[in-house]
Amino acid sequence: MCGICGELRFDGQPVRPSVATAMRDRLVHRGPDSAGEYVAPDSRASVGFRRLRIIDLSADANQPLPNECGSVHVVCNGEIYNFKELRRDLTARGHRFRSASDTEVIVHLYEEKGADAIADLEGMFAIAVWDDRAKQLTLARDRAGKKPLFVYRDARLLAFASEIKAFFQHPDVPIDMDAQAVPQYLIHGYVPGPATFYREIRQLPPATVMTVAADGQTTTRRYWQFAVPRASEVEPINEAEAARAVRQLVTNAVARRLVSDVPLGAFLSSGIDSAVVVGLMAQLRSEPVKTFTVGFDGDAAYDETARARVIAQRFGTDHTEFRVTPSAIDLVDPLIWHHDGPFGDSSAVPTYLVSKLTREHVTVVLTGDGGDELFAGYDRFYAGLVSERVPSWVGAVARGAVAMLPAARTDRHWTHRARRFARPLGRSLAERVTSWNSTFFDDLFALLRPEFAETIGPIDRLQHLAAERPLMTGRSPLAQMLHSNFTSYLAGDLLVKVDRCTMAHSLEARSPLLDRALTEYVAALPDRLKLRGRETKVVLRRAFADLIPREIAAHPKMGFGVPVGAWFRGELRGVIRDLMLAPDARYRRMLDGAFVERLLDQHLSGRVNAGPQLWTLMCFERWLRLLPDWARSAAAA
Repeated sequence: MCGICGELRFDGQPVRPSVATAMRDRLVHRGPDSAGEYVAPDSRASVGFRRLRIIDLSADANQPLPNECGSVHVVCNGEIYNFKELRRDLTARGHRFRSASDTEVIVHLYEEKGADAIADLEGMFAIAVWDDRAKQLTLARDRAGKKPLFVYRDARLLAFASEIKAFFQHPDVPIDMDAQAVPQYLIHGYVPGPATFYREIRQLPPATVMTVAADGQTTTRRYWQFAVPRASEVEPINEAEAARAVRQLVTNAVARRLVSDVPLGAFLSSGIDSAVVVGLMAQLRSEPVKTFTVGFDGDAAYDETARARVIAQRFGTDHTEFRVTPSAIDLVDPLIWHHDGPFGDSSAVPTYLVSKLTREHVTVVLTGDGGDELFAGYDRFYAGLVSERVPSWVGAVARGAVAMLPAARTDRHWTHRARRFARPLGRSLAERVTSWNSTFFDDLFALLRPEFAETIGPIDRLQHLAAERPLMTGRSPLAQMLHSNFTSYLAGDLLVKVDRCTMAHSLEARSPLLDRALTEYVAALPDRLKLRGRETKVVLRRAFADLIPREIAAHPKMGFGVPVGAWFRGELRGVIRDLMLAPDARYRRMLDGAFVERLLDQHLSGRVNAGPQLWTLMCFERWLRLLPDWARSAAAA
């Protein structure tokens, strides 16, 4: 796992090695073990690299890695899981290797196939290849979007980096807020790609290859798509056969991700996904698996440690626990820095802390990420199917009924869930699901100052689905929800959180349940093998019925949440009041101060639970206060 960056000039000016070095070293947390860079002989292009040593710990595997004659150089952030098979084939074709690393197969595969080589790679990656002979830069990301890659482009140059903060070191890259991103952040708690919070800085979408010629001509194409077939196209299969196939595919995926020359462990929650991953690791490894769990003080509804301990005991792991207290509020600014802006998912706090703890013991962890997206594990999938059968008049009655329920002090209480479920009834499926997973939705326009909203033009609350609609049309309701969740929430929130929080501590996270072969197989299975009534992950449960502890399989999904609502009413009451009620608060230029003050008062009094909304607003306000210093840093560079 590493950090990459680079630049291609179109204006005839030479790239400056000092800038490449400064950009590279801004990413030192992603790769503290070594650094490297390459500047093209004509000074037209440069690539930079920070290395976290995982496979082949020798200096031979340092990047940028060249081909035999030095005409092609590659930098890669990530891991290629099928590198041994690719290497055997490339060696048979006459290619000579200087290292035992997984990355070196990319440069030789590129020699064979050019940019088409990317589709042969299995793994998680963000890649840059500079071809001196063709004077061409190739950028690419993995299929699910596990590894980040950001691009700045104007008439003079193209710059790229694993994190936006690297651009702060480039004197020609402006650091200006994109006002269009503000409402999208308030809806989702993150800015859906390819947009970012910064004008002219974009994400390269997942499963995308971009080629850029020396004159700036650019070709971008998607080499893979997550696609659930139409019901008429789903191949018939019985549950037992599907379960056998899923078991083999998951086992293969875990085995591939155990290749490492450094210590390896696993994040362990109280859920089925991590139980399956840890159970298979225990079967495939001779020594006890090192597992790591985080819990919370102050609210048992959010504490997973007891059930995680059951899993650890079941598989005899070397288990470590860590507890989070309200003092974790001190991490808000570091989290904003590592996410390059506000990030509204408060579970970043325990993810950051468990990553820090884990890094003291291992360098690589496996996770259960992707299981809910692939096997339909979220309650909102069931809610979506139920709501499809609710007539509009019933929805209106339900909204009136739940409005009379007492307010819930936590989002884990059934009355809170009932209110949230009823609110969007009668709307389209996409609107309902987005509303359930949003921070601000119906109240977005009341939150924005009218004059600010006018400056950014029409706001599309379903903008995150625009590029995916053709692949969702004609699919079943469950297929539509799975598709939208995989391409938006997974890519924009979950994978971002895990990447930034682990890499902040130079820890590599691997996700077996996002293996391509597994993803494609499960996507094509009938809906009934994913969600049956209220039973989630049907085929996964069947495949590993002998492995998952009984009380874990029987327990409802808990979710990885944080009791911020209780924290804001308790030890952090003064912190949130001082920040959000300040007359000079920066958010007041864009958001309605009276709305925010009213929301805070309602939460502190217990009339509503607005913990997630207040966390989102708090992160936004802190970023607005930090941004001038970030911009000054960029200007000084």
